[in-house]
Amino acid sequence: MSAKERIILLLLAALNFTHIMDFMIMMPLGNFLMPYFDITSQAFSMLVAAYTFSAGISGFAAAFFVDRYDRKKVLLFGFAGFLIGTVCCAVAPSYGLLLAARIIAGLFGGLISAQVLSIVSDLIPYERRASAMGMIMAAFSVASVFGVPFGLYLANHFSWHAPFYFVAGLGVVLLPFIMRFIPAMDKHVYAATQNKIDPITLVKDVMRNRSQVLALGLSATLMMGHFMIIPFLNPFMEFNKGFSKTQTPMIYFVGGLLTLFTSPMFGRVADKLGKFRLFSILATAALVPVAIITNLPQIPFAVVLCITGFWFVVSSGRAIPAQAMISHVVPPDRRGSFMSFNSSIQQVFVGLASIVAGFIVVKQPDNTILHYNITGYISIAIAICCIYIAYRLNRRMEAREISIDSLPDKRPEDAAA
Repeated sequence: MSAKERIILLLLAALNFTHIMDFMIMMPLGNFLMPYFDITSQAFSMLVAAYTFSAGISGFAAAFFVDRYDRKKVLLFGFAGFLIGTVCCAVAPSYGLLLAARIIAGLFGGLISAQVLSIVSDLIPYERRASAMGMIMAAFSVASVFGVPFGLYLANHFSWHAPFYFVAGLGVVLLPFIMRFIPAMDKHVYAATQNKIDPITLVKDVMRNRSQVLALGLSATLMMGHFMIIPFLNPFMEFNKGFSKTQTPMIYFVGGLLTLFTSPMFGRVADKLGKFRLFSILATAALVPVAIITNLPQIPFAVVLCITGFWFVVSSGRAIPAQAMISHVVPPDRRGSFMSFNSSIQQVFVGLASIVAGFIVVKQPDNTILHYNITGYISIAIAICCIYIAYRLNRRMEAREISIDSLPDKRPEDAAA
């Protein structure tokens, strides 16, 4: 990997960090926001889902035009709007205004993930793409190691508004570096303009392509299975298991610290061992800690950290080969549109998972929650479906023995069954 590629990937990872932290910090703030606004678990789940649903809507809408523009310009537009929405979250004085601010942040944030993944896919060939995805996915680790614990520290010592100020400030610092070092990404524009199709035809093309449908299904089940249990993890650990506000951030710190080292390693292993093979191993391994965490007995906190740390490692690890597989089902001139669809699907199913979990979990008057174990059982069932979908997708990719990236003039429907 060249020095130029590394600089671009590091900047994209840093940008991804701010985007991910803004999303992730909302979930562990549940034990601050529910008492502060005196809201139910269902109302809190709406705060989480508002961002993801609005991001899903904007990502879906962007799919119809995004490939006609320079990916860098779209990325900068989305990032600037996202930072404005984050500032609105920081200053929100009421539940209703915070909910509205999350929607604004989500509308622009929905453009970010797809553009980051599209730029990486355009820049790095498939043979080395999992390694590149490992660097990008390391942003999740940094957000867990530093972002979430520091955000909770700010919330503990100042107020729940403080983490959002931090994210917005960091984003403002990053903007000039992104403008300076990320090159124009517009080589796909001519082909996209020449092959311009109307929105209905674009959706039909995706739906007719079985590989693309399976890729979207992989994204949907991967996100929904994981985020069934994330939103109420922090309240469960504090209110049900009695761990303090100073202890619970360690779950994210330890898990993120481990994945900071394992994510790049998993990327290299996926390129050598095989992307589906590594995915199936890690996805299967993730089932065990989910069952333990959601049925957690009274055990020492050090043991909890071991269990959750292992869960962070395998959960983040399986996403790396999955994203590499998903990015491979479309040619460059359709990649931005498809990755916007993909981002939209991810956001919608994260929001759906939060809503479903919010209706299953019940908050008691003493702030303890009931039925958290049920979310774990559903998460496991969804994860098993995810493994099967990845198997089907891999079979199709192996059977055809093609690299769509090397055939830029092929239309997606040419690969459809």
